[in-house]
Amino acid sequence: MEIIDITRGIFDSENQDSEREPKSCFLKSILKGDECNISAFYTNSHCGTHIDAPSHFIEDGMTIDEIDCAAFIGPCRVIKVPEGPITGEYVENNFPRGCKRILVKGNGNASFFDHGAYAAINLGYTLIGTDAKAVGTQNCQIAVHKAFFNNKIGVLEGLDLSEVSEGNYFLIALPMKANGLEAAPARAILIKDSFEWKKR
Repeated sequence: MEIIDITRGIFDSENQDSEREPKSCFLKSILKGDECNISAFYTNSHCGTHIDAPSHFIEDGMTIDEIDCAAFIGPCRVIKVPEGPITGEYVENNFPRGCKRILVKGNGNASFFDHGAYAAINLGYTLIGTDAKAVGTQNCQIAVHKAFFNNKIGVLEGLDLSEVSEGNYFLIALPMKANGLEAAPARAILIKDSFEWKKR
């Protein structure tokens, strides 16, 4: 069974502003004479590979501890797209049918316009993952996120798909259970070889 880690590390993530930059420190250190190492870290909830919950943009939406994790476990398809905005026309002409989970590989620079998001919704996906920082383009963030959330589509952002080829995989990506928050870091892996999976 070949396992591919597609998680972007919290401390390897692209530049954040100074107030949101991830930080870590050791509270106890064996090198300093303590009996063990104990560390602490700070990060905003959207740093590195992470999962968004509906409460990110919807006032009474589910928080990250309330979402259904089933959307983030199961067969998926990795597709390569051109850098730039993902339009409705592009989705209709190029996105695959007959699968539920899509991971978009666009060199970190491909995000959805609102009409691209609605075209993806019409194809019946339960999960949209991306190697971009966010699923929506800069001017369409709110509309794209709300479109996915209102249609019960999981949102997985900040993936590292640089070493992944297009094709079919099995995805496991689970968020930290950060009660009451709108997002949380996730560890995401792809399993390349087929194996038996029975959803209960």
